[in-house]
Amino acid sequence: MPSLARRRALLIVAALATIVAGLTVHETVDSWVGAFAGDALYAVLIFLLVAVVAVRASSAVVGGVAFALCAAVEVFQLTGVPAHLSATIPGVELVLGSTFQWSDLLAYALGAVLAAAVDAGIRRRAAGSSRGARTTPSSGAPGPRPPAGTPSR
Repeated sequence: MPSLARRRALLIVAALATIVAGLTVHETVDSWVGAFAGDALYAVLIFLLVAVVAVRASSAVVGGVAFALCAAVEVFQLTGVPAHLSATIPGVELVLGSTFQWSDLLAYALGAVLAAAVDAGIRRRAAGSSRGARTTPSSGAPGPRPPAGTPSR
């Protein structure tokens, strides 16, 4: 696995790229598909930000926390506070939204699960154990021993 500092740097770069992608979708795709994709990208962004803070946490834990945070923001919309703030402060709608929609929860779940799956795959590859393959032994480590009772040469 890459060093923690390198992992954090890569996560921040991925978060910035996700912000660009999310804003692009928000501005260019005017349909339910764009809204769904934007919500999924929001969950990916939250996943990446949680991962930056909790860099040693497992991908599954980070995904669960990211979904919980997204769901909390969505439920908060039921209070009407985000709608009021969105109407008075520019840009708040991009962070807090404005109106509750059940479909947003599905998009958040999908985004968090996909981000966790990609992160887990990247971590597995970085650790050298892609698809359960044996990893190479550390340099200087003794080689495998023959089974008991097997003559050695």
